[in-house]
Amino acid sequence: MTRTRIKFCGMTRVEDVRLAVELGVDAIGMVFVPGTPRAVDARRAARLVAAVPPFVATVGLFLDADPAAIDAVLAEVPLDLIQFHGSETPEACVRHGRPWIKALAMGGPVDLDFQMSRYAAARGVLLDAHRAGERGGRGEVFDWSLIPPAIARRIVLAGGLGPHNVADAVRAVRPWAVDVSSGIESAPGIKDPARMEAFVREVERGSRDQA
Repeated sequence: MTRTRIKFCGMTRVEDVRLAVELGVDAIGMVFVPGTPRAVDARRAARLVAAVPPFVATVGLFLDADPAAIDAVLAEVPLDLIQFHGSETPEACVRHGRPWIKALAMGGPVDLDFQMSRYAAARGVLLDAHRAGERGGRGEVFDWSLIPPAIARRIVLAGGLGPHNVADAVRAVRPWAVDVSSGIESAPGIKDPARMEAFVREVERGSRDQA
């Protein structure tokens, strides 16, 4: 059985991070986009990262941020990965000297083969349901049949996932990982323990069905 990895994003509270770790989540995501419901500053993010044990990745999400602003966060927060969620070029993504993933907007026309080739230096590509120029995080699902099976192992699948559909998503796409934020919340930035546990359980169920 190939175990689908799990990233919980939009984390804002230490208690949610600790529960995610207990549930076996592989990555913790924090949003550094000012003015958004789940945004954290470097000081709070540092406290969240301090609650993360070894071998659980910490990910910082940025959206068309000034490079100096990203460097300022990296100077205070020991992030393992940067997630670029805007229109950043490959050159902009590599300049920080940190492993990174690139989000692609699947809510409109997209040449997926071209974009995968363009961002070939990324550790992986996150496919979300927003349209180009939008922020995402709206709980919307896109057409999973647009994802060729050949690229599944480079894919982090996002967009409208929750306990109600993530097992189906894992069976349909067989992504390397899934990413969830609003689908495990009781309010923006406030994770719901029951939904967190149910999401992990459903990912495991979908992964077992691949065997």
